[in-house]
Amino acid sequence: MPRLHTQGTKEAAYEQFLDAYHQYRTTEVLDEIRARDFSRLDEQQQVYLDYTGAGLYGASQIQRHSELLTAGIFGNPHSHHTPSVASTDLIEECRHRVLAFFNASPDLYTVIFTANASQALKLVGEAYPFDAGDQLLLTFDNHNSVNGIREFNRAKGAKTRYVPILPPDLVVDPSTLDRYLHDRVPERHNLFAYPAQSNFSGVQHPLEWIEQGRSLGWTVLLDAAAFAPTNRLDLSRWQPDYVALSFYKMFGHPTGVGALISRRDALETLHRPWFSGGTIDVASVQGDRHFMSVGPHAFEDGTVDYLSIPAVKFGLDLLDSVTMSVIHERVRCLTAWLLDQLQSLRHANGRRVVRLYGPITAEGRGGTVAFNLSHADGTLLDHRSVEVRASQHHIALRTGCFCNPGAGEVALGLSEDELKRCFRNADDRMDRNDLMRCINAESGGAVRISFGLVSNFSDAYAFLTFARGFVSTT
Repeated sequence: MPRLHTQGTKEAAYEQFLDAYHQYRTTEVLDEIRARDFSRLDEQQQVYLDYTGAGLYGASQIQRHSELLTAGIFGNPHSHHTPSVASTDLIEECRHRVLAFFNASPDLYTVIFTANASQALKLVGEAYPFDAGDQLLLTFDNHNSVNGIREFNRAKGAKTRYVPILPPDLVVDPSTLDRYLHDRVPERHNLFAYPAQSNFSGVQHPLEWIEQGRSLGWTVLLDAAAFAPTNRLDLSRWQPDYVALSFYKMFGHPTGVGALISRRDALETLHRPWFSGGTIDVASVQGDRHFMSVGPHAFEDGTVDYLSIPAVKFGLDLLDSVTMSVIHERVRCLTAWLLDQLQSLRHANGRRVVRLYGPITAEGRGGTVAFNLSHADGTLLDHRSVEVRASQHHIALRTGCFCNPGAGEVALGLSEDELKRCFRNADDRMDRNDLMRCINAESGGAVRISFGLVSNFSDAYAFLTFARGFVSTT
């Protein structure tokens, strides 16, 4: 792709952009959605670039949800009166709607509603039948809510292993993964968990790993929280045992509702370490016994958020109205253009302004871009100061390590030896500032921007203009 020069007007830059990424024209329906449902962005002159942190909701979603609640009478779904049945019917309708959106057969899959992706991951971790001799396989590139499963694993005496990622693209070497997957413990429980898309770098790890792992006897847990908002996940083609996701990351509202989409046969292997209201058919104090419910109800502790769950349908309807392929194409075009532009930024002495982490093109990645900005002498700016300055320009972005320590450590060049030395010398408590002082890191984190549902060229151009403000001309 020829490098674009956008030092002129925004209008000229847009024409150059369209010449290079003509597929963007096929996504114009998103501009109509933005004008109708997300007009507050332009009215308030906000540049929102944190879709990996949280999606935005459309006005029509809130209106439809409000109309439903205003017109209906809904009670606790654990009863059988009319308001209770109304709640139950909406929950079950939404359960089927989620399966349909991900093209998952109801004969093969079921949906468990959770508070978020983290709770969905915790459900698997705490209930998976780990025992001494079993194995948990993770990639370095995982959200902490996946990393945390290792604590359930270790408590049962099982082993945790990590597949490394390689700089600068922060990807897994296929032959290395193949070796780890073939090193399965026969006749034992083996769980492999990885993200479809990195929440740190935007790397998209192959969905082919699902079948590769399952064919070798692994149970596969897919973290789709960062992937599902801008990519099509077809569960008729890719069939992991478990999928974790958060709906607010896909379409903003409701918050507090996520899902574990589980194969029915895989769900039967899980054993809850406790029971609660809503998860059992029978429990006795004097008889000292309980009998769990069957299917998803055994995992939905207490009373589910029955007033918020119906709003999931309205969010899915919004995505379906434009299709995931259109959203994906727009995000791809914007990401590719901005990556190219950021790499072209140079200080007067020729040094790069931007240090990117992960793939430097749109190949093999999503719309999440992690980087640091540097001074003319090559030293990095404090990422926290970048966030403050961005806020002053009405740009919403995120900084830090984004709850993904493995990818962050590799990207920032932190070694295993220095990290272990710091932890050996630590007192009972350590925060990130203590860690950074110990290892004398060049940077304690990164800057992350991410495109989503209604991102447009103006958003990308606004950030490029902001980044140019860090270019030294002397």
